Amino acid sequence: MSDATQLPLDLPAPTDDGACDHLLGLELPDLELEGVDGRIYSLRSHASRWLVIYAYPRTGGGDVVLPADWDLIPGARGCTPQACAFRDHEDQLAALDAIVWGVSAQPLDEQREFGERMHIPFPLLNDSSLRLATAPLKLPTFIAGNLTLYKRVTLIAERSTIVRVFYPVFPPDRNAVDVIAYLTSHQ
Repeated sequence: MSDATQLPLDLPAPTDDGACDHLLGLELPDLELEGVDGRIYSLRSHASRWLVIYAYPRTGGGDVVLPADWDLIPGARGCTPQACAFRDHEDQLAALDAIVWGVSAQPLDEQREFGERMHIPFPLLNDSSLRLATAPLKLPTFIAGNLTLYKRVTLIAERSTIVRVFYPVFPPDRNAVDVIAYLTSHQ
């Protein structure tokens, strides 16, 4: 098995299929999701100026078996490097009055194991029922094996309005730096 914290050099880049063109300017829905810490998080209730929500397909490692040809699916590989980059930049994001939440349709127990193993300090939220894939957000999904998973997308909301959308996110390990650059330029 390859190292999940590193991206292969020949990783195929996803293309912009327009699936997130409708998101800019939308209000986050009045929706609650369970975190791996057992708490319930409301997308509209947070104390910071900026809420960064990154949706990711699924993390590997531990006992998680990834679908066949995972590395060949554009945009699938890179959840661990993306999460670790947000982890490693948490202090910078907090200094910009931003909080980060990761969201996946991956089973909650797998998310919890990943968060503990990789020391993820921010909430990982579970949306295994794919509620963010329905109206109004309609976040894009894909099918791998018998799983319906979120495509990688990062939303920045100022209070509860989406003001920036990163889609497609590539390479995923640079996403945190790109988010910081945006937030810095909008202080």
